[in-house]
Amino acid sequence: MKIVKTDGMLVVEPEQLAYLEGLGADFVEKTLLTEDALIAEAKDADALMVLREPITARVLSELRNLKVIGRFGVGLDTIDVEAATRAGVQVTYVPDSNIDEVSTHALALILSLARKLKAYDGAVRKGRWLSLEDGAGITRPSRQILGLVGFGQIGRLTAGKAKAFGYEIIAYDPYMQPERISAAGARPVSLDELLAQADFVSLHIPAAPETHNILSADAFGKMKKGAFVINVSRGGLVDEAALAEAIRNGHIAGAGIDTFEKEPPGPDNPLLALDQVIVSPHAAHYSAQSYAEVRSKVFADVAAVLKGEKPKYPVNFKD
Repeated sequence: MKIVKTDGMLVVEPEQLAYLEGLGADFVEKTLLTEDALIAEAKDADALMVLREPITARVLSELRNLKVIGRFGVGLDTIDVEAATRAGVQVTYVPDSNIDEVSTHALALILSLARKLKAYDGAVRKGRWLSLEDGAGITRPSRQILGLVGFGQIGRLTAGKAKAFGYEIIAYDPYMQPERISAAGARPVSLDELLAQADFVSLHIPAAPETHNILSADAFGKMKKGAFVINVSRGGLVDEAALAEAIRNGHIAGAGIDTFEKEPPGPDNPLLALDQVIVSPHAAHYSAQSYAEVRSKVFADVAAVLKGEKPKYPVNFKD
């Protein structure tokens, strides 16, 4: 058997390789970021371990020995799961390794923006010591509303952490019963109600055709003046040019952005020119612990499938 790990960003350590013992498989690491590269270099693979590679119907049709694809993370927008299912290929992922990290990162961005830490830091470094003037408008969390778009595992964790600071939580999730949202301590609302009421709009949804630019120029117009935008989910959920314009014209106060539609963002990305925006390099998922956990869980599930066992985190073939 042959196992191909197709992205060099994640370093493999002995604790992960231990899962492959007894398989007698060749383990190959090679960065393969295009369809053509995948087909040329992994044509005889029994298993793929992937991060951002395009696992399309074309790729799947050429990799005829393939039995399992393990995704390092939760997002599946680069994998044609339907095509994999038709081809009889098991897909696995890791839905829970970094939920603590992502929710904490969201809250860190919220609190940094709420307390104007970036502005304070810049002012002090320039010799300016005017806390009341530079902090004008800072409001207690207990007087503010956090709106969560998406109320899955990360959304609910974010809500719990934010409630500890005093924020009122409202949530929009069309796939969750209102009673379940209420039971988790948030007030269920429609998307338009959330945009109109929230002081912070935080995205916790996957990338999909229906969520592309869910925060558009129209959505920003519906938000209350002075609100903030948080995106620790996926690139493409926010119309970045429209957000930049809404910040420049003063309707939106600022944003915390961890994911961009194009990564890394180009120097001409308008959000990078705005002091009211805090950015990070798609790093919300990261900690030493989550990094190790996501690798180990992929190796464990890929090994299980190759041994004829059921994976712990299947995307398809769950029964």
